[in-house]
Amino acid sequence: MNLKLAALVAATLWGFTYIISATMLPHNPMFIAAVRALGGGLALLLIARQWPPAGAWWRLIVLGTLNFALFFSLLFVGALRLPGGIAGTFQTLTPLASILLVWMLMGQKPSVLRIVSVLIGAAGVALVILRGDAALDAVGVAAALSSMLAGSLGGVLVSKWGRPPGLSMLGFTGWQLVIAGAELVAVTLVARDIPASLSGINLLGLALVALALTALPFTLWFRAIAGLGAAGATPFILVTPIVAFVLDAAIRGVVPSLLQSAGVVLVLVGLVLNQWTGARRPAAAPTPPA
Repeated sequence: MNLKLAALVAATLWGFTYIISATMLPHNPMFIAAVRALGGGLALLLIARQWPPAGAWWRLIVLGTLNFALFFSLLFVGALRLPGGIAGTFQTLTPLASILLVWMLMGQKPSVLRIVSVLIGAAGVALVILRGDAALDAVGVAAALSSMLAGSLGGVLVSKWGRPPGLSMLGFTGWQLVIAGAELVAVTLVARDIPASLSGINLLGLALVALALTALPFTLWFRAIAGLGAAGATPFILVTPIVAFVLDAAIRGVVPSLLQSAGVVLVLVGLVLNQWTGARRPAAAPTPPA
């Protein structure tokens, strides 16, 4: 598959996460996150068939916790409590948060244009949050923002530490997912966040989330990153919230207000500016949304 098409398909598939969460999955975010992580990770490891080197385990645990355990669980809390387009908008801030974390953790100071892009994106999110006909749940907003920050930090640490020797990208991603899945299973059992029963629709939704929205798009995304680099692949993330908004409008009738739409436009403008400056100055690759 063409590398740009691979990135586009991955970003498009991630846009389906929110509508599937709202219409096909039980309202048990920890359970959903555990199934997604374990299902997607085991599928990747069945293909990779690799064991991590002994010294890589602690970093894999840190990365798995940030990139998937915290990211997935908080993502589903936000997706279940917010309209999909709004929940998806928060994830588009991942590149903006990443450049600030790169500055703090790796000493790579962003340009003025990068700082401006952060301010534009923040203004857009403020419009989405503060105004609009849809009722915004405070817990959902906090979960969506925290999910974005966890994924951003995980992405920066991946850039800082690199991939362990002897692991392909499939194995690297798969082991992070399995580690996160084990953590999430423990949290699910302690919190007793287990559905009393699962319908056929629930089971189909869980299979789609684990395979079609995790194993497949992460494989396509990392292939695109390897071939195109961050500057070439990351702009395709902008497709994700657009897909989420379109699906919300078409399936659930959740249409954003004019101010919310303006906010989303500002977020996208900020991201385009961010990527334009990134094309001129190499930057760390952010962790993609789900």
